[in-house]
Amino acid sequence: MSQKLKVGITHGDINGIGYEVILKVLEDNRMLELCTPIVYGSAKIVAAYRKMLQLPNVVFAQVRSAAEAREDANNIINVVGEEVRPEPGVSSAEAGKAAFAALEMAVADLKRGDIDVLVTAPINKKNIQSETFHFPGHTEYLEAAAGEAQARALMIMCCDRLRVALQTTHLPLKEVSEAITEDAIVEKLKVFDHALRADFRVQNPRIAVLALNPHAGDGGLLGSEEQEIIIPAIAKAREANVLAFGPYAADGFFGSSQFKHFDGVLAMYHDQGLGAFKAMSMDRGVNFTAGLNFVRTSPDHGTGYDIAGKGEASPESLREAIYTAIDIARNRSDYAEAFRHPLRKQYYEKGSDNVVLDLSGE
Repeated sequence: MSQKLKVGITHGDINGIGYEVILKVLEDNRMLELCTPIVYGSAKIVAAYRKMLQLPNVVFAQVRSAAEAREDANNIINVVGEEVRPEPGVSSAEAGKAAFAALEMAVADLKRGDIDVLVTAPINKKNIQSETFHFPGHTEYLEAAAGEAQARALMIMCCDRLRVALQTTHLPLKEVSEAITEDAIVEKLKVFDHALRADFRVQNPRIAVLALNPHAGDGGLLGSEEQEIIIPAIAKAREANVLAFGPYAADGFFGSSQFKHFDGVLAMYHDQGLGAFKAMSMDRGVNFTAGLNFVRTSPDHGTGYDIAGKGEASPESLREAIYTAIDIARNRSDYAEAFRHPLRKQYYEKGSDNVVLDLSGE
């Protein structure tokens, strides 16, 4: 892998804080020493927000494709027509179309290898819906884009203090219980375990599993999912050499800082894990889509309509998302190289003379 990676950055919802945080991150020229940024967006909208927010002039090289990107410059690919205008704080169908246009082109380039990693600015999950985008969010769209063989996406929110993965993502609360099955939990734990090893360089990761019900069900008094589904799933995962523990009642687990003893936490539903995570790391948290054959990260905040166009948005989460994407891409490369030619596993069968069994599967 080359030392300087091409980082594709989608502009997200053009009426949110996406352009503001992108410009604030790229105004620091040191970013060019680390990577080659390629923004999928609009040079005209960039100019509009720079003038509106009185931000320093960030110079972009306008290129037709990621393959033409200049290594020594911030690059931009125009994905929308010049007639498109930003309306800060307004949710509109036009903004949804612009968000999808950037995402679609960036994912195509990512799959072709024209960019090395993808960082997505926030979208509005409602106005982006169309005949071509009918997903609850980025995670589900990327899972489908990866193809059926790779459809094992896992949403992980990460920061320097905590990594939280979600068993279910963007589901109404009334549907969560039905979506939690023993096999589904085991699969997510396996994906999480591999991501911690390959993407975050954690050896023998310890994963805490949260309960679904209050007080972990109180032995079945407040719900049976723990006894009937979650505990058997943890046992099955441990048989597959995943160091999973629990289930833990979420309130006490976070309230007593028990999370500090684990490398990752698997939450059963969106707000169970993300409420605690964002309370601790709202400004620097990163959303990472694990389990796919490409790297995608995002800031952990939304479109920020309430502060759009006011110059108040913090760029820290987007900056961390870029750093994290680069780190994960390099970690994956190192992990693949380290395990490319593993030693053959051999042993002498007890009670036999000189019988060597090859367990490598080769």
